[in-house]
Parts: sequence; structure tokens; C-alpha cells
Amino acid sequence: MDRLLARKKSSSNLSRKRSNSGTTMTPRDQKPKEEKSAPEQPTPYGTLFDDQIFIHACCNLEDKNEARIIQDISRFIVPSAESLALRNKNHKCLVKSVNKGWNNSIPFTTTHPQPDYSVGFERDAFTEEQLAKPSPFIGDFIPGDLSFSEATYYMYFPFLTSEVTCGAAALDITDRQNAHRMTLAVRAIVELFRDVEREDEVNRKTLAFSVSHDHQSVRIYGHFPVITGKDTEYYRYPIRKFNFTELDGKERWTAYQFTKNVYDT
Repeated sequence: MDRLLARKKSSSNLSRKRSNSGTTMTPRDQKPKEEKSAPEQPTPYGTLFDDQIFIHACCNLEDKNEARIIQDISRFIVPSAESLALRNKNHKCLVKSVNKGWNNSIPFTTTHPQPDYSVGFERDAFTEEQLAKPSPFIGDFIPGDLSFSEATYYMYFPFLTSEVTCGAAALDITDRQNAHRMTLAVRAIVELFRDVEREDEVNRKTLAFSVSHDHQSVRIYGHFPVITGKDTEYYRYPIRKFNFTELDGKERWTAYQFTKNVYDT
């Protein structure tokens, strides 16, 4: 573990990367290729996001604390992977953590992340043979080894995190917290591929996602590495930023559907 950590010089950048010409770069290149849109995901009914009560429900959350926002609407912004897995066997390999510190991860700073909600892969998602091959990289969770790949003792390779806050100014802080967490998540993938000399396969590719929201606004980011030799820099770029209460909540399910598409990928 120490060898892998010591031989890398890495930095984290919370901005979108810019080329020498000053134009904004996407994770892959300066001209993103046109992609097919993901299929529209079904949404639940009989919730606070129903047409007749949605706006009133959001108004009730004004000046309320984070716990109330999480209780009332967070799962309609970012659905629970484990709850969806009860009906979709393709999600059974996913596991979530709620307000739990990533104490099994080698820290990027002196503070371990503790997101409101995060999703990764459970240990049973891998065969014993798959776990044996990168075992020096993963470490042994029983005695409490720190590793790049583990967030908690039961979650490997986290790829999505969500944080709830109150107020527009607080969203900026939440964005930075999510950037820190996803730097660790992206680093895990980079270090795994670097260990088998295949890091070019993940260079400038979006490897993780984060969501910040309050009672009316959502910010969705993608996170990717830029690998230059032995050095790695970590970046984020905004996928969507919007007020989900505007136009009578026309896009209130956008983040929900996006998250389900991430789970399906």
C-alpha cells in the first residue's frame, strides 16, 4: 500500500480543466461526441413528488434542516440502490452507505469523507478469484487495512455520492465535499489500472458521479482523471445544475432518472 501511495504525485482540481487555448475540455476531448440518450426511467407514484402536492411539499421544506430534507425528498432525487435491488436483480451487486465514514480508504487529506449517501459494490459482487488477483491492492478488511478500493469495510469502489444541504451558499461547500470524496473514488480506479499498466484506458474518462441538493436545487457532476506519466490530476465537470421546482416541477424527476441510469450502467 505504501509503495503505491508513495510513488504517485497527485492533485485535485475542483474546476473544469482548460486547454492551453483557454477552451473548456470535456473528460474525453474538446468536442464531445454525440451520444444516444438513455431510456426514460419509470418514476414512483403516491409520493410527495406527485403533481397535485409537489410544490406545496417543497414549500414546506423552506427553512427546514438537512435531516428534514433527507427524510422528505432525498430518495426522490437520488434513489436508494438497495431498495431498487429488491425488484431489480441487476442492482443486487450494489451496496449503499448512509452517513458513514470512509474509514477504510487511504485518505487524500487528513479527514476521512462521511457522505450523506454513497453507492459502491459489495464484496459478494466479486468472485474469490477476482478478489485474490488484486489482493495486495485491496488489502484485508478484517484487520482493518487501509486501501484505495475500500470506502467502508463492506463497500468497494464507490462511484456515486450524494450530499444534502440548506441554502445556495451551502451548496458550494457541499460541492467541494463531494469533489473530495469522488477524488478518492476515481483514484481507486486509476490505481487499480495503473497497477496492471493499463491506466490509459481510464485516462479522461468519467468514472464517478456526485449529486448536491437542497429543497429546490440540484447539481450533478461527473468526475474524471487526467493521467500524465506517473502523475494524476482529478477534475469534475457539471452535468446539470437546475432548480427542480421551476415550471411547476417539470424536471423534478431528472436527477432520479439520471441516478437510475448510472445504476444500470
